[in-house]
Amino acid sequence: MSSEMNGAESLVRTLIAGDVTVCFTNPGTSEMHFVAALDKVPGMRCVLGLFEGVVTGAADGYYRMLDKPASTLLHLGPGLANGLANLHNAKKANSGIVNIVGEHATYHIAHDAPLTSDIEGVARPMSNWVKTSPTSAGIAADGALAIEAARQTPGQIATLILPADTAWGPASGIAETAPRVAPPKVSSDAVKAAAEMLRKSPKATLLMGGAALRARPLELAGRIAAKTGCGILTEGANTRLERGAGRVQVNRIPYVVDQALKVMEAAGNLVLVGAREPVAFFAYPDKPSLLMPKGARSTKLAGIEDDMEAALEALAIELDALNTPPAGVAGPRRPALPTGPITPAAIASILGAKIPENAIVVDESVTTGREFFPETAGAPPHSWINNRGGSIGYGLPVAIGAAVACPDRKVVALEGDGSAMYTIQALWTMAREGLDVTVLVFANGTYNILRGELTNVGVRNPGPRAVNMLTIGNPSIDWVHMARSMGVEASRATDCTQLAKSLDAGLASQGPYLIEVAL
Repeated sequence: MSSEMNGAESLVRTLIAGDVTVCFTNPGTSEMHFVAALDKVPGMRCVLGLFEGVVTGAADGYYRMLDKPASTLLHLGPGLANGLANLHNAKKANSGIVNIVGEHATYHIAHDAPLTSDIEGVARPMSNWVKTSPTSAGIAADGALAIEAARQTPGQIATLILPADTAWGPASGIAETAPRVAPPKVSSDAVKAAAEMLRKSPKATLLMGGAALRARPLELAGRIAAKTGCGILTEGANTRLERGAGRVQVNRIPYVVDQALKVMEAAGNLVLVGAREPVAFFAYPDKPSLLMPKGARSTKLAGIEDDMEAALEALAIELDALNTPPAGVAGPRRPALPTGPITPAAIASILGAKIPENAIVVDESVTTGREFFPETAGAPPHSWINNRGGSIGYGLPVAIGAAVACPDRKVVALEGDGSAMYTIQALWTMAREGLDVTVLVFANGTYNILRGELTNVGVRNPGPRAVNMLTIGNPSIDWVHMARSMGVEASRATDCTQLAKSLDAGLASQGPYLIEVAL
């Protein structure tokens, strides 16, 4: 078999042998040998996206739920460039992804054909590892290196560039991928320094991020908080937060700087666990970039590269807190269903009343969802995913990846209307794959977050042209018809009763369902 194998087939077989068994694809001519190999070799699930930002975002969502990389298949430099915004988000979320990017045949590049570009240069800002595979004989070994890079702790973006003649040339076989290396344990000095800060600070807080927000690390943090009286906070946006009844409840640092400064003033000194000292999302006139209050200090217990659960367990042992009942455990609570007009507070109550057990909530609700946490804290246990990188258009693609990764779990995507328009093609992929995703689009006809940002930078009375740049209601977007045109069942809710009824219908559906939430 190896004597008849081309480079593309050897790469596909190497990916599968390395447990990379899903490929989110948007191929072109230079990737046709890879496409043919996907058809020839069993074991790889291929998911087509109509835009590369859907493909890269889906790979991000897949990793966030399974902690193992998927691959993407992208067409030359422009195809990769179309996917960069969600690769940026994935990199900030420390998601492991293996990008396969086609390239012209090596001898064709010199002729500067229309799609010729510096693919390595395009890839580097949003990748941790980049390589062009020069020969068909070495492509399998390069594929194994890409897998190894992607599944580091934390996960990394690995971009492997595959010239067409490397894909169609003869290959020698399948390369073996080295086993994943366990993350290192933190030093005893780091544990003792954290314990000292928690014991002696008048006010102290565990600031958590990354894998520290899984159920077991949060439980350990709750035990430490009960023993020492410290607080627990998370960064404003999280890769994946396990929450709901029976789990230690934590709040996020607010997006709005003035609110965040008040929260951090109350937090005092920080013990950092998979997080860093908090910074504002943007710079504003006469407001600080660093959100730490004057005189506050921090100490790093564990970084995202470390075994954070083991670090928290060591800290609990050091503080004699391992057997202390955890503080802040959320009790079961389903809010009463509101009636009347739809408001952000009413949406929060409806979500709290309806989120199903074991759901995955992908949150790109932007301004509408800033106050969703209190009313949803007592819902049955669920996962909550935020946009770590800030590039909008992440929510629908990440929901695809989460649904592919966890087909037995309901995915609920909370979307702003402006954000949804960036990657609306994701609905087509949801329908094609029959994914169990319920999408709520909060349709206020505006980039509402930017209205607030205009005020924050000092523009108090914007003129009509400025306001026009922040409005997407002229013409209005018909979300129901758009969703149905791509094979997704949809309904529109204009009051709380309709929203609750539509959400019931979406959650009862076994496939994708979109609700236009009129605000």
